[in-house]
Amino acid sequence: MMNYNSAVDAYITNSEDFAKPILEHLRKLIQENCPNVEETIKWSLPHFDYKGDNMGVIAAYKNHCSFTFLKAELMTDPRLKESKNLKPIQRFMGKITKKADLPADEEFIAMLKEAMLLNEQGIKIKREKPESDKPKILETPDYLMAALTANPKAKQVFESKSNSFRKEYIIWITDAKTDDTRKKRISEALEWIAEGKGRFWKNQKKTSQ
Repeated sequence: MMNYNSAVDAYITNSEDFAKPILEHLRKLIQENCPNVEETIKWSLPHFDYKGDNMGVIAAYKNHCSFTFLKAELMTDPRLKESKNLKPIQRFMGKITKKADLPADEEFIAMLKEAMLLNEQGIKIKREKPESDKPKILETPDYLMAALTANPKAKQVFESKSNSFRKEYIIWITDAKTDDTRKKRISEALEWIAEGKGRFWKNQKKTSQ
């Protein structure tokens, strides 16, 4: 059973004249060879999902069309695997201006079957977090490390805790405006850390009362 989405119909209808037969042909091949494919519009582009996961996307521009296998880098064809490092317009099937630019139907269907298998097996692409999304690990100041080294119990607890646990103490101590304040905070911190208490343990105690 073919699952056509009227929103995809509208997208193709509103595309440039040269693009319509290209998009319709790709859509027909997908629908005929991928049972239960789901058509949907995401980010204003027609997507083809299968087994609850992304599989492919078509796009029409003023002077060209494109088709992208969304797990191309995991597929066996070297033209697809190298897509990750190329600009969209440089990728395989990234700049289609006429039907003759498309691979042979049998070739495309073989790629489609491989993409379907990836989804059937639940294989995902592991995306690395951008540097801005990665939690920052603060360096422990030398003076705090020296104090921890002198207190083995506190050092053992400090190193066994999470980055956020250590970060709260490091920020509190390094924000001290004077040496006396810093020394006082280090003294308190060593006592609390040795007991396994977080920087804000007093506030948590009040909340639980």
